[in-house]
Amino acid sequence: MKPITIIALALSTVLVSCNKSAKSGQLSIAVIPKGTTHIYWKSVEAGAEKAAAELDVKVTFIGPQREDDRSQQIDLVTNQALQNDAIVLAPLDAVALRDSTKTVAEKGKPVVIIDSGLADSAGFITSYVATDNREGGRIAARRISELLSGKGKVAVLRYMQGSASTDQREEGFLEEIKKSPGIEVVSAEQFSGATASQAQDVATNLLTRLAEGDGLSIQGLFCSNQTNTYGMLQALRGKNLAGKVKFVGFDCDATFIDALKKGEMNGTILQDPVNMGYLGVKTAVAKLKGEKVEAVIDTGATLVTTENMAEPKTAALIKSQLP
Repeated sequence: MKPITIIALALSTVLVSCNKSAKSGQLSIAVIPKGTTHIYWKSVEAGAEKAAAELDVKVTFIGPQREDDRSQQIDLVTNQALQNDAIVLAPLDAVALRDSTKTVAEKGKPVVIIDSGLADSAGFITSYVATDNREGGRIAARRISELLSGKGKVAVLRYMQGSASTDQREEGFLEEIKKSPGIEVVSAEQFSGATASQAQDVATNLLTRLAEGDGLSIQGLFCSNQTNTYGMLQALRGKNLAGKVKFVGFDCDATFIDALKKGEMNGTILQDPVNMGYLGVKTAVAKLKGEKVEAVIDTGATLVTTENMAEPKTAALIKSQLP
């Protein structure tokens, strides 16, 4: 079965990059996400295609097969810059992607960064279009502090070293939780890795370390993206601990919505990937047309809970990110 999976991923990458040829004189934009399989990136693609239709530009949406394949994403940046007028990039690594991206910008091609930041890039990128990730982490911390009435022990499961977006969420959480002196962070050093299976294994080991009798020695948990939130949820379920600890995650997944309804999760922070893809392309086109663009564009972060998930605005945001 393993070779079949690899072939399927390769084909999906090829297929997602295939678009109609650009019309004569039509601007072309390459959108390079961190990956192409998660529903989050499909939502980014939907937003990019919406902008393409509205502005009459060609969009090529192509990403690495794995969300930890930095070298493939670097190659994509270099190659797509040769074929397109501008690049919209969600960098896998804040440092590793810097040089290739700077080279593209220095050759006169606009580069719009989305989703996750790029180190020391303010001098050469066109714009940064993303969630205020630090604020997203703060929102999660405030939710957990509220649920625990400002007292208790919590743990943070980090995502992956070098991922600027999740680094900022984790830092924001830790900064904000310090405002509740009755809450102690007992673990914030574990990284889940790029896949759900890795995340579940790391989460299971973390829960084993934090076990106390039939329960846990902690009262709260925060996970910083879709992958490690999913891995933690499955680990909690596997140990019959789901619903026995206050748990706030990040991003959207049908499993998370179900878990919120069951009381297994107490919140998840939603981004707006459709708007991110849309504004990423729109900003690149504006730059190509010589229009003024903002250096930083915040696409918003929303706390979803059992109490507010049926509200029209929240329900619409959830719907935009589910299959």
